[in-house]
Amino acid sequence: MVKSLLHASRKLQHFKPKKKWYRRWVRRSAVVLILREQPHGLEVLMIKRSEREGDPWSGHMAFPGGKGEKFDRNNLHTARRETLEEIGLDTDQHTEYLGRLSDLVASLRWRKPMVVTPYVFMADKLPELAPNYEVAEVIWLPLAYLADHGNRQRMQWQMKKITLDLPCYFFREQRIWGLSLRMLDELVSLVKQQ
Repeated sequence: MVKSLLHASRKLQHFKPKKKWYRRWVRRSAVVLILREQPHGLEVLMIKRSEREGDPWSGHMAFPGGKGEKFDRNNLHTARRETLEEIGLDTDQHTEYLGRLSDLVASLRWRKPMVVTPYVFMADKLPELAPNYEVAEVIWLPLAYLADHGNRQRMQWQMKKITLDLPCYFFREQRIWGLSLRMLDELVSLVKQQ
């Protein structure tokens, strides 16, 4: 069972995320995981990316966020800016920053590696969200669903001649896998009741 926002906040305050030592010398990206407390437990906000030609993550489940720009003050600023652009949520006004999770590396065969940093926020009450053209849908995912490994499934992912067997979840007919699942796994293991 996943505990409360207070429990999650305490856990994140003391958590030491793994940081890639080379993160300052590669492309950077940042995402936002927003938690809210409901009667059945904690939920995290996810987005379904719009179907777009040329987007390697087209139609995937993800978190609001994106790549850093030269004008961003830091990676946290990137995460906040991208969240405002993608779902119309000003995290400075409507959320409280809790902490960050470990860096992950996204690498596509035709691009250089990119370090992705997830930042965690909590919200008591959010204004109506206004997704932009990059977002097809906003979904609240119960962390208890992820904490139950009976809900975990396997999928085949293929790139050229390579086929990989990977873990995933299906929630409301949406597949959650890859980097997003790795972020969620770390979050759930951190805030799970001991």
